[in-house]
Amino acid sequence: MLKPMTETSRDVSALFASGRLIAIPRRTARREQLLRHLADTLFEPGRTYTEREVNDVIRTVHDDTAALRRYLVDDGLLTRSPDGTAYHRPTTP
Repeated sequence: MLKPMTETSRDVSALFASGRLIAIPRRTARREQLLRHLADTLFEPGRTYTEREVNDVIRTVHDDTAALRRYLVDDGLLTRSPDGTAYHRPTTP
């Protein structure tokens, strides 16, 4: 299900070509903007995902799943279980 384009979606559209992320921004503010967009468009709030599911979802836009997964967790947009087997999208980041 495609979600409607938001203000953040329009702001990050320059980072994508043919639906794929061209590069992960180095600037913290720009990367945070991208991560919010990815969390909002790729992950359902309240749902729990396995690591494989998270990787599969991220891979639809970029191949560096480990970096993007780590950034999403570090920014609190996804939470990870202590044993690292489950990821959860909080209802309010």
